[in-house]
Amino acid sequence: MGHAWTREELAISPGNEIPQLTSMDIDRAADRLAGRVWRTPVVRSDHLDALSGARLWLKAENLQRGGSFKVRGALLAVGRLASEGSRGVIAQSTGNHAIAVALAAREHRLPAVLVLPSDAAPIKVRRIRDSGGVVVLAGTVLAEREAVVEELRELHGLDVVDPYQDPDVVAGQGTATAELIKQVAAEGVSLDSVVVPIGGGSAIAGACLAASGQGLTVVGAEPASVPAFGAALRAGQPVTVSALETIADGLRPDRIGSLPFHLARRSVSTVITVEESAIADALRVAFLHARLVIEPAAATALAAALQYSAGRGTDVGVLLSGGNVEPSLISAVLDPV
Repeated sequence: MGHAWTREELAISPGNEIPQLTSMDIDRAADRLAGRVWRTPVVRSDHLDALSGARLWLKAENLQRGGSFKVRGALLAVGRLASEGSRGVIAQSTGNHAIAVALAAREHRLPAVLVLPSDAAPIKVRRIRDSGGVVVLAGTVLAEREAVVEELRELHGLDVVDPYQDPDVVAGQGTATAELIKQVAAEGVSLDSVVVPIGGGSAIAGACLAASGQGLTVVGAEPASVPAFGAALRAGQPVTVSALETIADGLRPDRIGSLPFHLARRSVSTVITVEESAIADALRVAFLHARLVIEPAAATALAAALQYSAGRGTDVGVLLSGGNVEPSLISAVLDPV
């Protein structure tokens, strides 16, 4: 078992210490998740290798329980709260974290309230409800969702499963990258770098912890429309950006979490911003040439990997974070006007 984080340790606000995490927390999280998550495959594509000029190793977390890697962190965080006697949980999310929390809460027979943007992807709303969660729609920006979470938390006595600030969530998400590194090593290959999408930051923070001491670089990928991590790096702290519309709905948070920023700011070697057309192109090539149905957030990482690895001739891991994508979007991308 890993460290049992207390509510006091989880309270990240000005004047409070940010929880310290290391690669050992990733190892402990992997032990706690053994038999509870699927060991998703690492996929190769000759066509994508030719496009990139490198060897791409695609971690297909689109095939994970709940359709994304988010279930890893949610199972740990909700499990901790259940062991502490929680009466129910609440979380804000653009979609995948909410699905994961609903699944984890169902395992523990806890009620779950999930606060999503008012324009959340219908497929993600359906999957939350199918998993027994109650959906509340609130605005379109992070601050609006967080305000509703706080209001409902106080009203109903629910425990918050934060998608960015919870150490168990970050450690759980990091197990996907750790698994990728080990799976590639089992093929007799050492990755030179790993490319991870950035939204609220749990994926990139977990990847940095997993890659620590492994001799590989961590590359972040975020939509050019929502460059929250890049803006935070320039400012030296998390800042709220003016988010434009993006098809990568999973990467819409307009501010990176303080815990992920603290963990990733000195470990990420490069941050690549990806234009909307490149995200769509990557989604298309993943479908046509790797036979993978991925969502635009995952396609953002693939697009960045194609750009980053051009001509390097190296081995690059790519975290394909999820596959909860609207069929109509797939159709539009495959048959553009």
